[in-house]
Amino acid sequence: MNIPCQICFLQASSYKDQKVSSGEVTLMHNLDLRGKDVLVVEDIFDTGLTLKYVMEDLLRQKPNSIEACSLLNKKIPNKAEVTVKYIGFDIEDRFVVGY
Repeated sequence: MNIPCQICFLQASSYKDQKVSSGEVTLMHNLDLRGKDVLVVEDIFDTGLTLKYVMEDLLRQKPNSIEACSLLNKKIPNKAEVTVKYIGFDIEDRFVVGY
């Protein structure tokens, strides 16, 4: 199966070397997503704050479509209104190191 694909990286964080989200997201990237189908790959989905910020930022670039997936999903109320279409594993609300 030959599907054209491009992998890009961005840096986003709301933790700033803490175990609890600061509530403020910092985002760094230089991506051109116009007309592209985008899949945002997240490591841990917990508050949803960072992912919501990232999705809103990327949507301003007018991609053809945008979805999100996450390896881990913490079982806590979603504080930000954002949908993760693909989930690897549901986990308890504990601080996670490595995966």
